[in-house]
Amino acid sequence: MGHFCVRLGQPAVLGELCAGILIGNLGLFGLGGFEGIAADPYVDILARIGVIVLLFEVGLESTIRDILRVGLSSFMVAVLGVAAPFGLGWLVGIWLLPEASPYAHAFLGATLCATSVGITARVLHDIGKSREKEARIILGAAVIDDVLGLIILASVSGVILAAEGGKAPGVWPQAVIVLKAVGFLAGSLLLGALLTPKIFSTAAKLRGPGVLVGVSLAFCFLLSFLAGRAGLAPIVGAFAAGLILEPVHFQAFGERNIRQLENALKPLSEFLAPVFFVQMGAKVDLRVFSSAETLWLALALTIAAIVGKQACSLGVWGKDINRWAVGFGMIPRGEVGLIFASIGATLVLAGERIIDATTYSAVIIMVLLTTLATPPLLKWSLSSRKPPAGA
Repeated sequence: MGHFCVRLGQPAVLGELCAGILIGNLGLFGLGGFEGIAADPYVDILARIGVIVLLFEVGLESTIRDILRVGLSSFMVAVLGVAAPFGLGWLVGIWLLPEASPYAHAFLGATLCATSVGITARVLHDIGKSREKEARIILGAAVIDDVLGLIILASVSGVILAAEGGKAPGVWPQAVIVLKAVGFLAGSLLLGALLTPKIFSTAAKLRGPGVLVGVSLAFCFLLSFLAGRAGLAPIVGAFAAGLILEPVHFQAFGERNIRQLENALKPLSEFLAPVFFVQMGAKVDLRVFSSAETLWLALALTIAAIVGKQACSLGVWGKDINRWAVGFGMIPRGEVGLIFASIGATLVLAGERIIDATTYSAVIIMVLLTTLATPPLLKWSLSSRKPPAGA
């Protein structure tokens, strides 16, 4: 189904999600035997590895220099593109889920923060606009957006885990958790940048096949493990590992191997990442959509997601820049939103899941709608170089 969606001009993740939703709900059509796939421990292990490899790949697409090099517009777009959706998501939770805990409201806001820029990058490439000012702003902001989103995810998750452990989530404990998330990222990036050249130059002396891939994945899983030990989501460590590694670290393996890592990871990612998305789709119970509560929540989250990312266009500085396009380019949540939702579905506070079945299904619909809406909106906004009136 992923291939079918690609043929229709949509990202493969949509097909993988839909496949999971179909498999997980075959019982409704009298075809039993597949209901347990979402909770199967072997499938769960593959899905967890898949999401770590996926975030490692996302990190590899950017470098520390990219973060330091982005301009003021990209930085402001990223900050507003995280703050506005987070606040709107929190308000939607208070409005439509008044009986849920404040932690659930905060996590709902966190799921709206991050942008899946891969979808936007593909559209910009397909319409020949990848070198425009708007594209540079979007792609630059997406790097910072990912970092800020992961910090928020780590912070909210940490507060929830602390509360479940009986610790009072006061201002200082919350500040410690935020500092821990920022400190882990900063520390791993700093130490990694200093140590990785030596690690890879030493590994290059082995001269064996697959050494580069093996060392890189070991580095990725090590940082994921350390992130988990620090009380953060393992994907934070995987992303940091990818961000640290740069082509210069691979030069000891020979110039021809600079692109080898990304090429070698591709088959692994293409096999494991769909397992994660199919599992996420299988967790959706279609029966909850008979409830008006789920539909209203899905609609409200989608509106908050779109409006929140349009607010980030206010951070664009300079003339002759299509602010509508910048806002539309930051809309899709894609795989990143699903990862956030899946983590929320595993967190438990006072015996109840932070993200229950109704909320989880509503988030899935939000992800689907924002992912579907981005390509046509972005193409329309860039159909003319002149920004639309009111931008």
